[in-house]
Amino acid sequence: MRVTLHTDYALRMLMLLAMEPDELHTIEEIAARYGISRNHLMKVAQTLAQGGFIETIRGRSGGLRLAGKPEDINLGAVLRTTEDSFALVECFDRETNSCVISPVCGLRGPLEEALAAFLAVLDRYSLADLVRNPGKLRRMRKLLEQEAPA
Repeated sequence: MRVTLHTDYALRMLMLLAMEPDELHTIEEIAARYGISRNHLMKVAQTLAQGGFIETIRGRSGGLRLAGKPEDINLGAVLRTTEDSFALVECFDRETNSCVISPVCGLRGPLEEALAAFLAVLDRYSLADLVRNPGKLRRMRKLLEQEAPA
């Protein structure tokens, strides 16, 4: 299973907001710190806000912050919100499926089981689990303080 950049960026944004919960962060600042597209992050922030994971504060001193505690933000829920589709293979999408062996194929069952297992593992973790280790937090902050590549 491969997650989209949208989900990858959403998880990065959430980790930064969880690491520095007392600060408001702007999309521009997050984009610069990670060296990623501001326009893409705007879409990510919109998805996360609509999903109830972050709050957006408008105005001159506005920014983004978590909408709740990191331990209440479930990683499986984030993926279910940020991923458009979990159609691992063509036959998962009944509207566009044109695979001629679909009615008798034995692959669908194992792939559905694998996808369920993937999501079940993520359901066991929260955002807090990603930012819990103090040593890794220090190193992550240091990496994010360095200038992003131009």
